[in-house]
Amino acid sequence: MKGDRVEIVVDAGDTTRTYEVTASRAGRRVETAVRRGVVEVSEVTRTGTPVRTARFMANRVLALVEHPVPRIDGSET
Repeated sequence: MKGDRVEIVVDAGDTTRTYEVTASRAGRRVETAVRRGVVEVSEVTRTGTPVRTARFMANRVLALVEHPVPRIDGSET
C-alpha cells in the first residue's frame, strides 16, 4: 500500500548506512525476501511486477525494519 516502507541498516565497515525502500504509488507494496545469503527488498505493483529492487549481503544487514501505513478500514492484510 502507498506509504509502506522498509528501512535497512547495513554494516559498512567502520560505520553503518541506512537505506529505505518505499511504496511510492497507490497499489504498490514492499516485499522482503532472504535467499542464498542475500536480502532483497522490492517495490512491487499489484500484478507482482518489481518496479525497483535493493539487494544486500545478509551477513552485512544489521536491522530490517518494516513500517506499514495504518489501514483505514481496520484490516490487518
